[in-house]
Amino acid sequence: MKKSDSIFLGLTLVLSACGGNVSKKAGDDAVATADTLDTFVFAGNPIVRDKFTADPAPMVHDGRLYLYVGHDEYYAGQDTASGGKEFNITEWLCYSTDDMKTWTDHGSVLRPTDFKWAVGEAWASQVVEKNGKFYYYTTVQGGEPYVGKAVGVAVSDSPTGPFVDAIGRPLVSDDMTDNGKRGWWNDIDPTVLIDGDDAWLCWGNGTCFMAKLKPNMIELDGEIRTIDLPGYVEGPWLHKAGDTYYLTYASFGKGAETISYATAPSMDGPWTPQGELTGRAENSFTIHPGIVEFNGTWYLFYHNAVLEIDGHKGAIGRRSVCVDTLRYTPEGLMIPVQQTSGL
Repeated sequence: MKKSDSIFLGLTLVLSACGGNVSKKAGDDAVATADTLDTFVFAGNPIVRDKFTADPAPMVHDGRLYLYVGHDEYYAGQDTASGGKEFNITEWLCYSTDDMKTWTDHGSVLRPTDFKWAVGEAWASQVVEKNGKFYYYTTVQGGEPYVGKAVGVAVSDSPTGPFVDAIGRPLVSDDMTDNGKRGWWNDIDPTVLIDGDDAWLCWGNGTCFMAKLKPNMIELDGEIRTIDLPGYVEGPWLHKAGDTYYLTYASFGKGAETISYATAPSMDGPWTPQGELTGRAENSFTIHPGIVEFNGTWYLFYHNAVLEIDGHKGAIGRRSVCVDTLRYTPEGLMIPVQQTSGL
């Protein structure tokens, strides 16, 4: 891939000889935290080089960007697995930065086992803050009686946890939605937009679902509706820039997913398709958008599968989170993003 328009080209050039992230303890040259957390310096995409990560979800709070990701973990036999068994995601990790250069590794902040009604899976998520509480909307596999993929919500007083199950059951379960194109696993990949006094939840694989949330952020407020988007697959992400609302999602491309988006004047629509924001991710069938403004710059987070760790190359279940700058036209359209790589 081309390196043009790299977000930190100068930094990448300085650190390229390191061949990856430069890691140190927080106490070495910075103010130590209570747990003396690991830190590393961004050395070009992928951001994290010591773990396989996927499904990025950025959040800005109190001058700091927090990045939540699923931890893709290798297991023996994964290279010959198929049909969804390639994925082994057992926890969600968190990283943070105040300058997009030096990152802090907060480790695991939530696991499916933290939901007593869940039996596994740690798929795409998003964290939002309201009134000093942090709400972790995520995808898990429900156990009896909530069979199928489900949307859970956990809550914390801190962006790094501990997060605890907010309601003791799914926020969205399979019995609440039309099975549509994807059957029992269509209730995945939640995204939340807080817009003034209102909050909206969007999710779905094969079908894009949307519902308003009650002010308590842990109950749906009204009916679940569907949004008709061309080529929609999964991984929706809601954000607002200026007066325009954006619904960005993983779409069907040529042999793999790409990122497309639609715009609307309000959350009630109408949603106008605007085409692709990216092409396919290198070496990865899936791609997942996460969009945020931080320190005056907009960023698109996504994943590819270019990383190699301990002799295990990137693959459908061994992905790597990346970031590039995002720009808009004067008319409010997002300019297509050229994916960059520091490898």
